[in-house]
Amino acid sequence: MTESPDRQPLPREFFDRPVLEVAPDLLGRTLLRNTADGPIELRLTEVEAYAGEIDPGSHAYRGPTARNAVMFGPPGHAYVYFTYGMWHCLNLVCGPEGMASGVLLRGGEIRVGAEQARKRRLSARYDRELAKGPARLATALDVDRALDGTDVCAGPEEPLSVLTGTPVPKGQVRSGPRTGVSGAGGDAILHPWRFWIDGDPSVSPYRPHAPRRRRT
Repeated sequence: MTESPDRQPLPREFFDRPVLEVAPDLLGRTLLRNTADGPIELRLTEVEAYAGEIDPGSHAYRGPTARNAVMFGPPGHAYVYFTYGMWHCLNLVCGPEGMASGVLLRGGEIRVGAEQARKRRLSARYDRELAKGPARLATALDVDRALDGTDVCAGPEEPLSVLTGTPVPKGQVRSGPRTGVSGAGGDAILHPWRFWIDGDPSVSPYRPHAPRRRRT
């Protein structure tokens, strides 16, 4: 039996493009996470683009490290990082190998497997909040560093894949400054690289960078 067109994995060529082309084109696509408890499917509604060594907001700005090595590899792979000693965040590597660009998955609507996500996101009052923000998205989908480097183009049987879904018309896509990014990387004029579906309730609110206070 042949899968319907919207259930086909996105090909590697989709990700082998400039990050500012890939990022808005990911909106409306389906992120499929296969877990031991069953599949979870999420419709992507909010993303941010990061352009590697030319982008002061990117983890790859100062070159390759053990942490960001996946970003310098081939497109169509997951880059998962751990932040603030508490949360994981999920990115998709794009552009030609060696360029280290990627798209942070910031928000989405869980359409399959919400009961699983609720068990991991006990503080969410409504289903639209289950994956509203990058750390919440990763938590709801049970994403951690074990998935770093996963090939999301390999097929829907893999632990993590991105399916065609239903692309969003350009008229419904909005853009603005990236959330919580400091310095030049957070400049709304230079880097309006956050993209979201207008009016979607699973999109997180914009917050500028706020320096963390040291505990006394």
